[in-house]
Amino acid sequence: AEGKDTTFLFCDTQIVQESFLEDINNILNSGEVPNLWANDDIENISNAVRPVMAGLGMAITKMSIYNFFVSRVQSMLHIVLAMSPIGDAFRQRLRMFPSLVNCCTIDWFSEWPQEALVSVANTFLADIELGDGAGSEVLDGVVKSCVNIHQTVETMSTKFYDQLRRYNYVTPTSYLELLQMFIRLLTEKREELSTMRRRLQTGLDKLNTTAAEVQVMEKELVDLQPVLQKTAKEVEEMMVVIKADTEEADKTKEVVGKQEEEANIKAAEAKAIADDAQADLDKALPALDAALSSLKNLTRNDIVEVKALKNPPAGVKLVMEACCIMFAHKPKMVADNTPGAKPGAKLADYWEASTKMIADPTTFLDSLMNYDKDNIPADIIKKIDNYMTREDFTPESIAKVSKACTSICMWVRAMHTYYIVSVSVAPKRARLAEAQSSLDVTMAALAEAKGTLKSVEDKLANLEKAFKEANQKKQDLAAQVTRCSAQLERAGKLIGGLGGEKTRWENTIAQLTVDLKNVVGDVVLSAGVIAYSGPFTPIFRQELSSSWMANMRGISLPHSQNASLIHTLADPVKVRAWNISGLPSDNLSTENGIIVSKARRWPLMIDPQGQANKWIKNMEKDSGLDVVKLSEKDFLRTLSNGVRFGRAVLLENIGEHLDPALEPLLLKQVYKQGGSDVIKMGDDIIPYHPDFRFYMTTKLRNPHYAPEVSVKVSLLNFFVTLDGLEDQLLGIVVGQERADLAELKNHLVISNAKMKKELKEIEDKILFMLSNAQGNILDDEELINTLAQSKVTSNEISAKVAEAEVTEKTIDETREVYRPVATRSSILFFCISDLASVDPMYQYSLAWFIQLFLRAIAEAEKAEDVHQRIDNLNEYFTYSLYLNICRSLFETHKLMFSLLLVVAILKHQNKIDPHEWRFLLAGPTNTNIDKPNPASDWCTDKVWIEILNVSKLSAFIGFEQVFTANVDHYKGYFESAEAHQYAHVEPYQSSLSLFQKILLLRCIRPDKVTLSIQDFVSEQVGNKFIEPPPFDLQECYKESSTTAPLIFVLSPGADPMADLLKLCEEMRMIKKFEQVSLGQGQGPKAEKLMNVAMDRGMWICLQNCHLAKSWMPKLDTLVEAIAPDKVHKDFRLWLTAMPSDYFPVAILQNGVKMTLEPPKGLKSNLVRSYTRITDKYLEDCTKQKEFRKLLYAICLFHAVIQDRRKFGPLGWNIRYDFTDGDLSMCQTQIKMFLNDYEEIPYMVIRVLCGEVNYGGRVTDDKDRRLMNNLLEIFINNEVATTDAKFSPSGLYLSPDCLMVKDFMDNIKALPLVPKPEIFGLHENADITCDQNETYGMFEVVLSLQPRVSAGGGISREDVIETSAKEMSANCPPTFNIDMVLHKYPTQYSQSMNTVLTQECIRYNALLSVMAKSLAESLKALKGLVVMSPDLEAVCDAIFNNQVPDMWAGKAYPSMKPLSAWMMDLLERTKFVNNWIDGGPPPVFWFSGFFFPQAFLTGTMQNYARKLQLPIDSVTWNFHIMDHMMVETSKEPPTDGCYIWGLFMEGARWDYNTHKIGESRPKELYSEYPMMWLEPVQQGKEKEKGNIYNCPCYKILSRAGTLSTTGHSTNFVMYFELPSEHVESHWINRGVALFTQLMF
Repeated sequence: AEGKDTTFLFCDTQIVQESFLEDINNILNSGEVPNLWANDDIENISNAVRPVMAGLGMAITKMSIYNFFVSRVQSMLHIVLAMSPIGDAFRQRLRMFPSLVNCCTIDWFSEWPQEALVSVANTFLADIELGDGAGSEVLDGVVKSCVNIHQTVETMSTKFYDQLRRYNYVTPTSYLELLQMFIRLLTEKREELSTMRRRLQTGLDKLNTTAAEVQVMEKELVDLQPVLQKTAKEVEEMMVVIKADTEEADKTKEVVGKQEEEANIKAAEAKAIADDAQADLDKALPALDAALSSLKNLTRNDIVEVKALKNPPAGVKLVMEACCIMFAHKPKMVADNTPGAKPGAKLADYWEASTKMIADPTTFLDSLMNYDKDNIPADIIKKIDNYMTREDFTPESIAKVSKACTSICMWVRAMHTYYIVSVSVAPKRARLAEAQSSLDVTMAALAEAKGTLKSVEDKLANLEKAFKEANQKKQDLAAQVTRCSAQLERAGKLIGGLGGEKTRWENTIAQLTVDLKNVVGDVVLSAGVIAYSGPFTPIFRQELSSSWMANMRGISLPHSQNASLIHTLADPVKVRAWNISGLPSDNLSTENGIIVSKARRWPLMIDPQGQANKWIKNMEKDSGLDVVKLSEKDFLRTLSNGVRFGRAVLLENIGEHLDPALEPLLLKQVYKQGGSDVIKMGDDIIPYHPDFRFYMTTKLRNPHYAPEVSVKVSLLNFFVTLDGLEDQLLGIVVGQERADLAELKNHLVISNAKMKKELKEIEDKILFMLSNAQGNILDDEELINTLAQSKVTSNEISAKVAEAEVTEKTIDETREVYRPVATRSSILFFCISDLASVDPMYQYSLAWFIQLFLRAIAEAEKAEDVHQRIDNLNEYFTYSLYLNICRSLFETHKLMFSLLLVVAILKHQNKIDPHEWRFLLAGPTNTNIDKPNPASDWCTDKVWIEILNVSKLSAFIGFEQVFTANVDHYKGYFESAEAHQYAHVEPYQSSLSLFQKILLLRCIRPDKVTLSIQDFVSEQVGNKFIEPPPFDLQECYKESSTTAPLIFVLSPGADPMADLLKLCEEMRMIKKFEQVSLGQGQGPKAEKLMNVAMDRGMWICLQNCHLAKSWMPKLDTLVEAIAPDKVHKDFRLWLTAMPSDYFPVAILQNGVKMTLEPPKGLKSNLVRSYTRITDKYLEDCTKQKEFRKLLYAICLFHAVIQDRRKFGPLGWNIRYDFTDGDLSMCQTQIKMFLNDYEEIPYMVIRVLCGEVNYGGRVTDDKDRRLMNNLLEIFINNEVATTDAKFSPSGLYLSPDCLMVKDFMDNIKALPLVPKPEIFGLHENADITCDQNETYGMFEVVLSLQPRVSAGGGISREDVIETSAKEMSANCPPTFNIDMVLHKYPTQYSQSMNTVLTQECIRYNALLSVMAKSLAESLKALKGLVVMSPDLEAVCDAIFNNQVPDMWAGKAYPSMKPLSAWMMDLLERTKFVNNWIDGGPPPVFWFSGFFFPQAFLTGTMQNYARKLQLPIDSVTWNFHIMDHMMVETSKEPPTDGCYIWGLFMEGARWDYNTHKIGESRPKELYSEYPMMWLEPVQQGKEKEKGNIYNCPCYKILSRAGTLSTTGHSTNFVMYFELPSEHVESHWINRGVALFTQLMF
């Protein structure tokens, strides 16, 4: 409105809500935000722009005013948007808000090239003093080093991400920080080194000067002795003369004294007389002064006024009469006319005389002022006396008639008074004159006497002066002698005390001189570490430093050989203080401490174990520390107070995004206001105290901080290191085992630190005193004594330190005995710390780990022998950790954890080769086959490639030759059911360890690797590490506390409430138990309930925490705020949650975690089921024997159907989440039927179990068929009454057990890994399952390892573009539907024409989408069109070799990777084209149909129309044409069709028996022969014998969505196949046909 150009800068860090961008988008697009202005705002706008519009002559209407305002906004408002391209947010915003692209000029700030880096460095460093004599080559070296540091960190950041998946961003801001850091550190370090060298040099110079002066002082002392004796003699002679003269002077002084005393008496008398006279005068003088003062106030006019009176008042006449008398004027005698007067009497009339007297007023006044008051005649005073007594002659009376006369009256009275006083003073004046005369005579005599005295005293003074000089000379000589002696003594003290330091100081000065020369290079390295190394782990930091050192050597930049951040900037005293405050003593932590203290930016510490948090709190405890969290409402107020009062503030538990309100603080936007530093936070301007410190910590293990955050903070990786943790644990174990040593060690550490600090302070004091000593240092006795005492103290402390260090060394030797315990435990911690990468719920804090460690120390078996005790500790703690961790792991990860533990232990013992470990996890890295496969009939290319690769490892050199020479032996190895125990040929059977044998197993039989890993773990640490303990809620509860919640980590279908309620009953807490199922709006209710429970000691269960994502931070705050001393001791918080990455980490780390899922493995399932059964429950039935057997059978059935899921689609078409509740219901019903019915209703039990309890979850009819089939095995009369077999081998029987313990013993005797027979599956079923399990485990473990870089390659975009171009070129054209319809018109007698047309239409839909999306994707990659989300998904899928969802939505079902899918598509279109070109084929490729059901319907329709039959009365006959070949079949059958292209899983076609039979070993899928589908009329007799209704599916997943037919969209139809076995055998086997495989 004001017409001012305004810039609006908006950064993406300020986007709190995405709706902000909607407003920006509108402003960019139209210059306004809709519905922004209120009526008042519009009125203000109108008032502002109306005058401007009027001036421009524009029409003024409501609409034109607003349009004019918007146009002004469009022209005057300049929007600058600053956005980071990191992540998906930028791309999504550009898509959602097109104006960000269309209405903006995009300026992409890319990384700075080398030229820019060099230029900026030169600019920054141009005026920096790099050292004495440092030429341009040094500056050039610094610039090159800075550029190298920046570029190597860029490279290292990429490697850091590739290997550890940790982000670190390098920006130009980082480079500027490096340069500023270098400049500041160089100044500080050079000043420090120079000051230290200067002080040492001064001290050294003083010592050298003192030593040189000692000889001079000794000679001077000898020369002074005769001079001193001569001077002493002269002084004695002079004393005699002075004595005689002094006596004479004393006599003269006595006479003068008497005269002076007389004169003083006379002077006193004269003074008394003068004082008495003056006192009398002083009485008259005030009145006189007042009269004169009053006269001065009279003017000429006042006198003229009196003069002018013709008939003056009596008062005037009276005054003038008195005045005339004073001047002796004669009166005029006139007749006395007063009544009673005598006749002829005369009166004196002074008025005429008065008139004459005052004729000249000025002269009259002067005469008054100059009146001779000292010579007034007595007769005048006598005349005046009469007036003085009159009452009318007072100033007060006269004042009533005349001002002038009042003053004259006062004057007359004053003159009279003065005269009276003068008369009384006259005699006194006479006496004063006489006394003064006498005094003058006396004073003259006194002056003469004094003159005589002065001459005597002058003579005496000269003598005394000469004596004093002679005496002073004597004293000076004596003092000089004394000083020389003292200086020699002090020199002895100084040289004796500090002489020992001379050599050390000389060496130190030499070293400091070298350091000053090398300081530039050292500071470059240190600045690089501070500016860049914070986020990196120790290995990467070391690699960076080594790289920088090598570069500095290459460009000859001066630097120390052992340059490092610690060497350059560490202050040992400060570092020791940090260590005492809790900072680990390893190099990483020390570096972090230095970075915290030296970096310009505030530190943000990645601190998942709380090490940094603990250190900061201890370090700042004494100075005052405020701890806040972003989740607290008033955290900004606390922060502001910290800034204002100079306190330290620790901001804990921050996430990946910082509050925008922190930005001014992070950027240190401090400015001056009123002479003081201030900072603006929000709307408040706060005084900025220079002592303010700010720390930030996050518990996130691997946070991803965007560049805009990284450049504002010093990001520090405070993850605990192996060495640091080992030292901590060593301290703990020694503290528990040898408390005396630990206490002594701690005392020594603290006292040593204190004493060394004192030593440093004393040395600094000595050097300071030497440096600042003025003049000759030997003259300063206090300084010498202080130095000597300091050195004595220093020596005493040094002796104590040396003694303490010897003691500490002895203690350390004793402590080192326990080092193996600390080492083992720290290794184990790093095993569990990596688990968070596997699942976000696997979080374990260091504090929790240490508590477990302490408990293990207390509970482990004691032993007299310390080495035996160490073994006990290691064994106990390892297993204790295993038990506690297993409790919180899902079944699929428990064996993996055991493997990690064992490998970590063996790695530390150097018993595992890293290359072998890498191969075991990652497999072969080279897929080239450079030697022929010796057994291609059974040894696949994959197996042979792995053998060739493993043969390159040192322990396996030549193995491929041994394999080739022993093919038959290894064929037996390949086919063995116990391949993991199969012997190798020598020498490998003897030379290889069990671990190394696993590598060979991985190559040849990966499905047995899991079993071999179990054997390996068992061999190394015992069988108990492969048998996870059963779930025990009671034990978990014992480990909980009021502040440690119990967390159920759920898997799908799991429900812990039955177990929890059972525990509530056992603990008598059922009435004090409450539960809340979290969801929308339930948070406040849960919070209120928690508060009540904490007061009353209740149990609270918050269910489904994963559904309340927004409430999780609040839960974190509530749990953290629980104070143990303020909460009822019975209070417990129970939480249930599915794995989620937003569940509070702090709760997970400190809580008791329990995974709840069906146990992995049939044996574990049975154990879990029987842990819930009691002996009382077994006995509580009328038919106890039958009940026990059926109970075991239903538990085994439950375990079978649970564990069958591991086989994937072969086990169940759909993975169902059967629960313990299903089993409990079946158990209850079985017990009820046994109690209520004499004859056991097995059929009813099977129906309830198969159709209701378990079957209620089953949605697939094939799965329901399987379940009912399995129930026939487990629920029948034979099971209830005999020792029935549940598997063909008889390994699983119906046991005769009475008590739960008997059942448990029976269960424990079962194999740990069950064979597929118990599930009704073929031995081959284990292969896929076990292979998937093996590779799945290796994939997870591999993800925990640092990634190995494979070197550079083509970019992602290039890969996508190449693949897209290739597919676009090979993509078949769409079919010409019109041509197909013309050639194959719709005919009643030939439904195949319609089938063909429909297939073409379906394929066309897919091909057109493919062609269009490929073309658009190629354009989008070049930037010609916008990369929409759909196109981006297509590109991502191409890069990942997956079929894009856009295509899959139009395509037939397929599980093939993209490359194989493309080949399959080409074959399918080729099949359709051949049909179009050559007519219907004699044998149809069944797999080539897009929708095979249409083909089957068309075939059946042809037959029905041919015979005029209703189509629903037609069915199929299935003839297996295993005697025919597709290639040789030239004619179609009379009715129906020939098909080929099917695959069978779970069985195979036996060409000898012409029936389906068991699969060959290791053959998972087999091709099914050609088949004749013959339509027949229902009711016709079919072939007799065992028939298996085999389901046919399109793809291996078997599952699909239910269609309107009631079948899955993946299901095609049932094929009736001849069999030697009953149908139930193949149902249990999961036998099925498929139109395609996965490859």
